[in-house]
Amino acid sequence: MAKLFLLVLCLGVSCFARADEAAIGRLFNTAGIAGTLVVESARSGQRYVHDAVRARQAFPAASTFKVLNTLIALDEDVISGMDAVIPWDGTRHEMADWNRDQTLASAFRLSCVWCYQRLAQQVGAAKYPGHLRQARYGQLREPFDVTQFWLDGSLTIDAEQQVAFLRQVVERRLPYRPAHYDTLKSIMLAETGPTYRLYAKTGWAARSKPGIGWYVGYVETGDDTWLFALNIDTRSAADLPLRKQLVMDALRVVGIL
Repeated sequence: MAKLFLLVLCLGVSCFARADEAAIGRLFNTAGIAGTLVVESARSGQRYVHDAVRARQAFPAASTFKVLNTLIALDEDVISGMDAVIPWDGTRHEMADWNRDQTLASAFRLSCVWCYQRLAQQVGAAKYPGHLRQARYGQLREPFDVTQFWLDGSLTIDAEQQVAFLRQVVERRLPYRPAHYDTLKSIMLAETGPTYRLYAKTGWAARSKPGIGWYVGYVETGDDTWLFALNIDTRSAADLPLRKQLVMDALRVVGIL
């Protein structure tokens, strides 16, 4: 009877979830990369986790902070919308696409560091701790450099916290204006497929040893929204395409896409 009971349990959702998590694990093994991935349904709470221990290990937020930082900059009225211009001051940067005037939309898409540093200076260091506490976004070590804190390790976050934050964004539970959520959603749109719309942000904490690559966001399907957060160890810039690739492959292997 006990064996029959276990068999029935094994036919349930949790057993299928474990099989899917094993399939996700094989993706990481095939890529030869260490990392974690959390995927969660906004509707039902169903979830898949690869490396649950690492999913609660905090790493520098890097450019994934641009998701919240966009809402903060809009809320603090330091920029007016996705087409508002951020003037280039003529300083040459390694990324050639940064060497021109930007809009909020292009700054997000290009992950333009100087653009968000300028916005952060205008917001001011005094405002950030309150916004971070309100969003329950990671851990901030104080004092901090207002132009560097998401890059230098002062602001860290784990994959589980990323997903919890993204749920608040999707459900619009944080006290930001509807128009600001609309702007953020517009600039986060990364890909549209026949049955889905992908909203995402990359991040790369290149100063860490090893480097940490992030891919966070959510995907809207016909009947659900799936939140996700991935981070991986990166050996060099050559590993960066694995961030999106692993997420997309995982979403396919569990049948979300």
